[in-house]
Amino acid sequence: MKFTKGLSAEEQLIAGCKDGKPRAQKEIFEQYASVMLSVCVRYVNDRETARDILQEGFIKLYTKIDTYSGIGSFAGWVRRIFVTTALEHLRENDAMKQNVSIDEYSNSIIDNDTTVLDKISADDLLGCIAKLPDGYRTVFNLYAIEGYSHTEIGEMLGISESTSRSQFMRARKILQKNVQSFIGQEHAGQIK
Repeated sequence: MKFTKGLSAEEQLIAGCKDGKPRAQKEIFEQYASVMLSVCVRYVNDRETARDILQEGFIKLYTKIDTYSGIGSFAGWVRRIFVTTALEHLRENDAMKQNVSIDEYSNSIIDNDTTVLDKISADDLLGCIAKLPDGYRTVFNLYAIEGYSHTEIGEMLGISESTSRSQFMRARKILQKNVQSFIGQEHAGQIK
């Protein structure tokens, strides 16, 4: 791609996309596809569906790139498109409706053990998060991983701030149980 004097490489790619240049679109795809696929998988917990969302997200990115004003990071703007696209998919498929009773899970809160993090890898932790019910997983991802406030989550999902808070707390409780179960299974496997 030919560089224009005074513009950074990222600004040149953005300008190329705004002009509809396929090479710029391809470079942005190559730069962001793997990270955004991981974002999509965190929300839908199914790789094939996540790939569909990834494709839909890139279509939105290319068609809405004119709305990127250059204020804030481009990577953050891209991430927001994919999170929003994943949330739209969940809404369209009624995945946000709670279909699991909190009563199915233990009422006891597991004591925080600082050594738990030493016993579980990031991939294993993401696997435990993936087992959360859709609504809980979505709120957990938005709050704990993406950094949105409960007010913002409520607006994004069409729920109240208090519902967002309670779903997050329930997600944490279930996640603690999932992690403890995982560690117990790992420990049992080492004893054999």
